[in-house]
Amino acid sequence: MRKAQKFATLKYSAGGRIARITLNRPARLNAIDDRMPREIRRAVEAANDDDRVHVIVLAGAGRAFCAGYDLKQFAEGDSTNRWTQDMPWDPMRDYRGMKANTDDFFSIWRSYKPVICKVHGYAVAGGSDIALCADIVIMEEGARIGYMPARVWGCPTTAMWVYRIGAEKAKRMLLTGDTVDGKTAERMGLVYQAVPSSILDKTVDALARRMAGVPKNQLMMQKLMINQAYDSMGLAGTQMIATLFDGITRHSPEGLWFKRLAERRGFHEAVKWRDSGKPIGR
Repeated sequence: MRKAQKFATLKYSAGGRIARITLNRPARLNAIDDRMPREIRRAVEAANDDDRVHVIVLAGAGRAFCAGYDLKQFAEGDSTNRWTQDMPWDPMRDYRGMKANTDDFFSIWRSYKPVICKVHGYAVAGGSDIALCADIVIMEEGARIGYMPARVWGCPTTAMWVYRIGAEKAKRMLLTGDTVDGKTAERMGLVYQAVPSSILDKTVDALARRMAGVPKNQLMMQKLMINQAYDSMGLAGTQMIATLFDGITRHSPEGLWFKRLAERRGFHEAVKWRDSGKPIGR
């Protein structure tokens, strides 16, 4: 086994035809910081460049897969105007930054080698963006997945909800910002399988080993063929709109209200209001 590469936000290793990418900010529930999107891309590229690797397993360290963007500092006070600009705002500046992150996450989907995502704890907000880029998601039955910022201050930039579960179910999730557990996600077709936590690792490893026995060129051809169907459905255009809309959500009247609330009461109190069902923007 070659020496594992060094990363600040994740761990990478490869052996037995399987590369393992593990998000590694457990104290923050693997929340996404400025470094993580680029490092995910680098790790996926490392796996694709390694002729020993046939399949990639993506997971999270600690108590969750990923709890989304680490936005507390930006919501409570964004001194550099990184995510909320002064008015009038430049939507293309915002788009460039978020599209870079979207493309980094989507390196998982574009990977020539299949990616299995193992979800435990939470895959929410930006964490669901990452998980749903994988080819197959296997989830702990009691874990939660969803995109709560759909209520205010966010739009899922990788735009995979409609492509995985269709228009009606995607609307059910994104018009409420609700989360669902693994069992419900499996019934919806959002994830491939939900299993008890006691056998999550065993289930993922068994599937990874099964795939690892297939020649790399066969895996690549099957994946490219299937992905092409999604490209033909307009996936790139949907992502462009979603990423642009994500910036708009942070500069709409309600988005600015949410940021002011976070500045006054703290990000966690603003999130409580967002998810409570109370009217937003009042």
